[in-house]
Amino acid sequence: MTQLWNQFIFNPMLNSLLWLYSVLGHNFALSIVVFTLLVRVVTLPFTLSQLRSAKASQDMQPKLAELQKKHKGDKSKLAEEQMKLYKEAGVNPLGCAVPMLIQFPIWIGLYQSIINVLPDSPVQLLSLARHIYLQFSHLLPLNANFFGISLARPFPAMAILVVATQWVLQKMMTPLATTPQQASQNQSMELTMPLVFGMITLNLASGLGLYFLTTNIASMVQQYFVTGWGSLLPLMQKVGLRVSAAGAKEESHGRKK
Repeated sequence: MTQLWNQFIFNPMLNSLLWLYSVLGHNFALSIVVFTLLVRVVTLPFTLSQLRSAKASQDMQPKLAELQKKHKGDKSKLAEEQMKLYKEAGVNPLGCAVPMLIQFPIWIGLYQSIINVLPDSPVQLLSLARHIYLQFSHLLPLNANFFGISLARPFPAMAILVVATQWVLQKMMTPLATTPQQASQNQSMELTMPLVFGMITLNLASGLGLYFLTTNIASMVQQYFVTGWGSLLPLMQKVGLRVSAAGAKEESHGRKK
């Protein structure tokens, strides 16, 4: 399995990153950004499918809650009615999971590529050389400096940027809460996910943090055009920011629920 993974996922992605490095003036930061965006473009159909399925499932929550209340003591009938509701709405209950499963190997391969392409010791450099195609071997070791910052080392400011953008993304991904319990769950996720990614960035190479940052910004753009501002909208209005028609529409939809 390891050999198959290296041959079809890790090695191609690692060498694609090196190719970008060679054509982008040996600018590793720019290579990470472009590489991340290219992967996002390749996986865009799966991402859009996942976002639309998630939005459709969120829109169905009031009806699902009614069914749970109506068939509380009959799990078999509840499951039957839920499947009927999904079918009528044209929603696949696994619509969110399947695209994510398809993208997961790509995310892991990208993560491994960025981590491994910045070796910290001769032993790690030797290990990396076994995965590099011959035509890119002359590129090692890479120039990991970016405005005086080593992308091979942790950088606290990068962690702060990752936390901030991840928090905004979580707010956008989270639908407006309709119950106190849902609001509490939303708040927990909005705090937990940014802190997790922040801690990872703080303890690993800042090149990986740049990947997280680029991914977050790209995801925010995609999220906006599919689902709007989500639970970020009330906060924006509270501080007096103007919102677009798409955002206002999302707020109106949330209130109707």
